[in-house]
Amino acid sequence: MSNFRGAWSLAGLVAGVAGIATSYFAAMALTIRESPIVAVAEMIIRLTPGPIAEYLIDIVGQLDKPLLILGILLALVAIFTWVGRLARERWIAASMAYVLLSAVGVVAVATQPGAAAVDVIPVAVGFATWMLVLSLLTDPLRSAAADSPEAEPDSPEAESDSPGGVEGSEGTESVHLGSQTRRAFGMRAGLVIAGAGVLTVFGRVVGRGRRHVEEIRGLLRLEKVTRPALPAGVALDVKGITRWVTPNNRFYRIHTAIVVPAIEPAEWTLRIHGMVERELTLTYDDLLAREFTEDWITLSCVSNDVGGSLIGNAWWSGVRLAPILAEAGVLPGADAVLQTSEDGWNCGTPLSALTDDRNAMLAVAMNGHALPIDHGFPVRTIVPGLYGYVSATKWVVDMEVTRFADFSAFWTQRGWSEKGPVKMSSRIDVPRFGEEVQAGTVTFAGVAFEQHTGISGVEFQVDGGQWRPAELAKTPHEDTWVQWRGTAEVAAGDHLVRVRATNANGEAQIEAVADVLPDGATGYHSVEFTAG
Repeated sequence: MSNFRGAWSLAGLVAGVAGIATSYFAAMALTIRESPIVAVAEMIIRLTPGPIAEYLIDIVGQLDKPLLILGILLALVAIFTWVGRLARERWIAASMAYVLLSAVGVVAVATQPGAAAVDVIPVAVGFATWMLVLSLLTDPLRSAAADSPEAEPDSPEAESDSPGGVEGSEGTESVHLGSQTRRAFGMRAGLVIAGAGVLTVFGRVVGRGRRHVEEIRGLLRLEKVTRPALPAGVALDVKGITRWVTPNNRFYRIHTAIVVPAIEPAEWTLRIHGMVERELTLTYDDLLAREFTEDWITLSCVSNDVGGSLIGNAWWSGVRLAPILAEAGVLPGADAVLQTSEDGWNCGTPLSALTDDRNAMLAVAMNGHALPIDHGFPVRTIVPGLYGYVSATKWVVDMEVTRFADFSAFWTQRGWSEKGPVKMSSRIDVPRFGEEVQAGTVTFAGVAFEQHTGISGVEFQVDGGQWRPAELAKTPHEDTWVQWRGTAEVAAGDHLVRVRATNANGEAQIEAVADVLPDGATGYHSVEFTAG
């Protein structure tokens, strides 16, 4: 297969370029600050010793960063070409080369200031593209080699006419096979290159729009928004327990948008219509001019398994929905509001949850800052006590006052229940699953929650023994989670700890295990650990 070497090298190069293009597009679509290549460049800058960095800057001046990016790209070209040749004989070795490249990307992304788990996604996308495209491009080359073991399809011998021009001779078959291989390879490579080009251009367009909106977001001065102060007594001093306040970049993100909407505040409007006396259309400035409300509110996703992490607590700022709906004049018979996002996603929210005394709001800020784009900038809906799939509409642009009988929303069409009140749950954070702790007095801790109802007690049980009451931290009100902790004497060996809660109404947490579908998981969270 030696004469195929150029084709294999080209296959590796095209696959590499495709992976860079898809990772770049993923970074732009997810509104991540930079692509993995730029993250690698920044890591190199951070790791370069000061004297060397100063020496290089003296030589190239302001071209230092462009030249660094160019150097990385040239190095990748050489590596991709080598990987293509490597795949000719040892596919596993080529795969491991991609793994190593991806590992460098993951380290570079993860070590950036403010990095979040989502920032690794473009690296994973690029790795998957490398593997898929390299396989796609090399299939014709492998087939050609397998079908012509004696004469290589691209060799001079294979492409020469047979003596006497006898049709169907071995030489003619080799010519035909070589042409087929070239056509198949060329067509696949061309399509991949074209696709990579389209994704790169589209990524630039998408990224430009999001960066423009991000710049506007950064310049916003929300004068009525205050920075949160941690309420007294809400945080227990236990190493490893979940932070009471969830930072914006660690707050869970669940949405169906492939490309997150980027909406300029000046272009945002909210239409409130349907079963109302008067239709309202609010602009961003209209919203900011109204009376503001701010509150600590815990949000959780219906897809959160028992003990899961799809939950977070933040300081939300915005405008209450109850007065707005009262201004529109809700007509008798209405029992729901069909909310619609800019990306077309919708959900049905009980009208009562938007008009009672809970702090259901149109939020514009999170933890004292304008909403992050991924969390619904410029405006999203927050409804305490309901799972997000029936209430928490990001990039909300439409609210139709209606009846549940007259519509079926996005998730209810897919088997989830029509109404989604949050179920009581409790979680063990300390010790972690599989953790080894010192035998003797062991500290157990975690969080418990049932938003808009509140938690009155938490108990934990070690190895099926008696249930022990846990100490509860303070909470500002029933719409947030609460931290808990307790201690027990534990001998050396393997152990199991379970936790359960009781709400403010005196109701016990459901022990029976149920899946998240159709209206949220139930069961006691348990953790296995070892004492030594």
